[in-house]
Amino acid sequence: MKRAVELSRQKMREGCGGPFGAVIVKDGTVIAEGWNQVTSHNDPTAHAEVTAIRQASAALKNFDLSGCEIYTSCEPCPMCLAAIYWARIGTIYYAATRQDAANIGFDDALIYDEIMLDISNRKLPMRQLLPDAAVEVMQEWEHKADKIRY
Repeated sequence: MKRAVELSRQKMREGCGGPFGAVIVKDGTVIAEGWNQVTSHNDPTAHAEVTAIRQASAALKNFDLSGCEIYTSCEPCPMCLAAIYWARIGTIYYAATRQDAANIGFDDALIYDEIMLDISNRKLPMRQLLPDAAVEVMQEWEHKADKIRY
């Protein structure tokens, strides 16, 4: 955890992005480090946890990070939390809370609230187009003999 917090401070001071750092560990060994790179890479998905997951997946040559733990300087936002679940990381350790982040302008409450709403009640309009075409592709995937499940 100390390294995650150190990264958050160091990379924030270097102008990489917001004050967030993350470290992924497997079997007691650090395999990846990440920090917020949203503003330095003009990438809204380049949060510390996501960049650490990308590095860990590259290091292990696997999208499945089962058996790993993540140490993050702040409670993960909804996007990062979802990415951690998708990566199958076993445990999340965090330092600051999402309320601490909200207190300095990183407020994810809207997203947490929106996820709970029916699609028709969300602030961001969502319109379904070409569902039959998309389902056809999904059915083809279902029968694809050489697919890699994830």
